[in-house]
Amino acid sequence: MTHLDLFMQKGPPSGDVPAGLEELRRVVLLDGIPSNSDGMSELRMYIWLLLLNTPPLRTDTYLDLVRQGASPAYAKIRNDTFRTLTTDPLFRRRVTENSLTRVLNAIAWKLHDANEARVNGWMSPPTLGVPKSLDGTDNMFHSPGSVSTRGPRGSVTGTEGSDAGGDNSGSVGYVQGMNVLAAPFLYAARSEAEAFAAFDRFITYECPGYVRGSMDGVHKGLALVDQILAVVDPKLSSHLLGKGMKAEIYAFPSVLTLCACTPPLPEVLLLWDFLFAYGPHLNLLCIVAQLVLVRDSLLTSASPKPDFKPLRARKVIDYTVNFARKIPDDLYQQMIAHAR
Repeated sequence: MTHLDLFMQKGPPSGDVPAGLEELRRVVLLDGIPSNSDGMSELRMYIWLLLLNTPPLRTDTYLDLVRQGASPAYAKIRNDTFRTLTTDPLFRRRVTENSLTRVLNAIAWKLHDANEARVNGWMSPPTLGVPKSLDGTDNMFHSPGSVSTRGPRGSVTGTEGSDAGGDNSGSVGYVQGMNVLAAPFLYAARSEAEAFAAFDRFITYECPGYVRGSMDGVHKGLALVDQILAVVDPKLSSHLLGKGMKAEIYAFPSVLTLCACTPPLPEVLLLWDFLFAYGPHLNLLCIVAQLVLVRDSLLTSASPKPDFKPLRARKVIDYTVNFARKIPDDLYQQMIAHAR
């Protein structure tokens, strides 16, 4: 039985949750979560649920949303699901289009209902209180060596207007690209309800800015990628900007989907293990790390266009941990806050 198996079965020694979480993050970073060549793991989804501080969800809660039928975003969802990770045989073999459609439709209903509640005054704006992280803190730390990199989150039910997937600028709902963001959850989970719980928690508390408004969090993230690259690799940054190659041109899918758009899927799962352990905001550094990994070809090209395939998660993580120490505090705080 591995150290992770024991931890998941018995919990942290002496019930010390903060110390236990610190140890869990350290193990994820240094040793990884045991999995086979297809990225399948008996522990991964449970560790994700724990790191995301996902509360228990009754299966009937998910089934009730499914029974509501087609959401207002159903047509847009169906227009996306059939083309989700179409070139990845592992995903296509394990996750059906119908399964992905049900989870996304349930999420769309939940976001729709939350927005209706806000609009009709059923809960006080801007939001209901946001739960603290599992370790009981809201502190924002600077590097992956810390216990937590999470600060107070925003909410998809905030007071801002939103056109997230709908025609009404005041609505909150399905955003194109959520299909790819949901895909790894379904691949790793043992059930649709489990995937729904983790995905809902993730978009609600980790990156609400990606599915609210005009994807304002994504656009903030793209601007930060340019700034981070200028700090980490000024020469490469100057070259790309001199060719008109801003992050908004090449990195939009990578920001929105936490690099889930870049195959192979088992490498995405490894990267997400790290991001859920230390904070999804580090995905911005992961994108910069991928640029640096191909810097030689970019610097010698008169028309550089970054191509991140295939994803090399371990190298990206190593570069990201190193880069995190170089980012000025004010820029790092912007990274933490950009997706709220």
